[in-house]
Amino acid sequence: MKMDYKEQSHIVPTYKRFDIVLEKGQGVYLFDDKAKKYLDFSSGIGVCALGYNHAKFNAKIKAQVDKLLHTSNLYYNENIAAAAKNLAKASALERVFFTNSGTESIEGAMKTARKYAFNKGIKGGQFIAFKHSFHGRTLGALSLTANEKYQKPFKPLISGVKFAKYNDISSVEKLVNEKTCAIILESVQGEGGINPANKDFYKALRKLCDEKDILLIADEIQCGMGRSGKFFAYEHAQILPDIMTSAKALGCGLSVGAFVINQKVASNSLEAGDHGSTYGGNPLVCAGVNAVFEIFKEEKILENVNKLTPYLEQSLDELIKEFDFCKKRKGLGFMQGLSLDKSVKVAKVIQKCQENALLLISCGENDLRFLPPLILQKEHIDEMSEKLRKTLKSF
Repeated sequence: MKMDYKEQSHIVPTYKRFDIVLEKGQGVYLFDDKAKKYLDFSSGIGVCALGYNHAKFNAKIKAQVDKLLHTSNLYYNENIAAAAKNLAKASALERVFFTNSGTESIEGAMKTARKYAFNKGIKGGQFIAFKHSFHGRTLGALSLTANEKYQKPFKPLISGVKFAKYNDISSVEKLVNEKTCAIILESVQGEGGINPANKDFYKALRKLCDEKDILLIADEIQCGMGRSGKFFAYEHAQILPDIMTSAKALGCGLSVGAFVINQKVASNSLEAGDHGSTYGGNPLVCAGVNAVFEIFKEEKILENVNKLTPYLEQSLDELIKEFDFCKKRKGLGFMQGLSLDKSVKVAKVIQKCQENALLLISCGENDLRFLPPLILQKEHIDEMSEKLRKTLKSF
């Protein structure tokens, strides 16, 4: 399907869009302008945890629209207080700053770490991130993203960023110096391939940071908010970060993110005037955040992910047995990846999936990425398997 929309000429061409015009959604399905129905296993890149057209979520948003959209952070509002309490409780951290996106949350986390170091007498605090990482595309977040293709046109970036090997504590230890202010990792790497941090590695990072008074930053933007089977994926390692970043499913389609910090960091970093956001934490998006937490509890979303994860994993493992070019499954909960042999191009598989009414996205070098809505049911996994099997048979 070829599209020729005049308005496209007014959009900055930073995205390679698929030739699909999506008009509406219901549950785990999306519909295009030709009324074709797609099973969505990408959920807007991990955003739409509650699927589409969720009645209670929509009602909460509509009710807030009629009350108050925006006030600025010069005033208090009830929704931001409740949303901060919900997020602090879920993360087991203490203080919340609301942003508008994931990359803004990373920027805020970086500033917080730099200020914490500055208050200890360290100027120009440095960061350790990881190979195959992705943290965003603004200049600070891009500096932490280990992708030369993304970085090259925008250099010089923030200096003093070093990249260690993921799940290799010795590679981290070798990079630590007296100016290291923070170590940042995705609890499950997304864009660079679906790679979960193993428990021992996460615990070793926590121990290292405690010994050196370095802040541990957990990027939970894609893997958090229930996708791993816990509210935040670092919980699997039974550790707490000093700073956590969130977005995507936090608002289930509303433009909201956050960084959350523990009390030690809160008492020794940002003060009035150090950071700000015009729209961050406005009454509308915080009504959405509160609705998300309420629905997660009422509909037992975490329980659903944990209940169905073994079946999803089994379904993908069966495809590996059936097709030689399906090499490996990686992931945690409803964040799964399927590595393909380079002889089969993932872009072509995704395109063929679309023809078969299944929406998937890619990651890593040549991997299929599965990020379904968290309301997924067993029959939807069966439908995905059927459509994907049909697709793979054509390669």
